[in-house]
Amino acid sequence: MSYHLSKTIALVGLMGAGKTAVGTWVAQELGVPFVDSDAEIVKAANMSIAEIFTRDGEAFFRARETEVLERLLKGAPCILSTGGGAYLAERNRELISSHGVALWLRADLDLLWSRVRHKTTRPLLQTDDPRQTLAELYAARTPIYAKAELAVTSEKGLSIASMGRRVVDTLLKDPLSGVTLKEHHA
Repeated sequence: MSYHLSKTIALVGLMGAGKTAVGTWVAQELGVPFVDSDAEIVKAANMSIAEIFTRDGEAFFRARETEVLERLLKGAPCILSTGGGAYLAERNRELISSHGVALWLRADLDLLWSRVRHKTTRPLLQTDDPRQTLAELYAARTPIYAKAELAVTSEKGLSIASMGRRVVDTLLKDPLSGVTLKEHHA
């Protein structure tokens, strides 16, 4: 099968939702580029996100994040993994909506915690009670992620490929996604 992507699919959701892993799988399946906005920020700044947060603060990071998102969304259609906080900014939601489509990778708190609790690369979880911090982020951000045009729910035990297949099926069912099947003509 061959697919056509007419606009960028921006994956949104909390840390641990699977934006990078599932996004990579979906991009390979659709035959389109996979781009991680956080990786692009790291490349542009030549320092880790944790270092940017420490040196310049979250506000500086969020401003760079918007600049990178705008550049990526105006480029060739791709599967775009966004940082967990990117979709919170109204400007970023407007950019995604006008140049692509937002797809929320929805996962419950226990599943997210099971995926991020052993990682030291999450600056927002460098607190005395990281699970409580994640719970607070979950409560605050879920209503905003729910504004995404599309959503796919993850479940414990679901493989990356199974979740990726759910995402592709959702994209193919929704004409707003800009993903279509192309016929092969000999």
